[in-house]
Amino acid sequence: MSFLHSDLFLIILFILNIILLICSIISNIRIKNIHKKDKIFMEKLGDGKNIKEDLEKYMHRVSTAEEEIRKLSVHYKELDKKTEKCIQKVGIVRYNAYKDTGSDLSFAVCLLDEKNNGIVFNGIYSRDMSNIYAKPIEDGKSKYKVTPEEQEAISRAMN
Repeated sequence: MSFLHSDLFLIILFILNIILLICSIISNIRIKNIHKKDKIFMEKLGDGKNIKEDLEKYMHRVSTAEEEIRKLSVHYKELDKKTEKCIQKVGIVRYNAYKDTGSDLSFAVCLLDEKNNGIVFNGIYSRDMSNIYAKPIEDGKSKYKVTPEEQEAISRAMN
């Protein structure tokens, strides 16, 4: 205990404090030198510009692009759902409904969506008049009787 109160102990403690202070100053100088070298290195990499700033800008652009991609993905899924019910398949057949007419002026047109739901139109032309009939199509079939030409138009649309 008496050693703790002696002058020798105080001198040793003082020397240790000075050594620690010198080590701290040396460490600070080394850190500043490393920081300067890092800054010079980053400027050389960035062609005179600070590459850290460029990286921060790039990371901001990447995060913005990721957000845009997420929004576009949501929009794409909504459009995909909507287009399921849009006309995607068309089948057309021209034919001569009556022997006394000279050309294939009658027609059957089938318009279907992705799930083969839609409508088939049959336009029958004669010299005296023209008539157009429509029949609904569900899952590629109609609950009404279809003509061979209408069935061919449905088959063409589905294929």
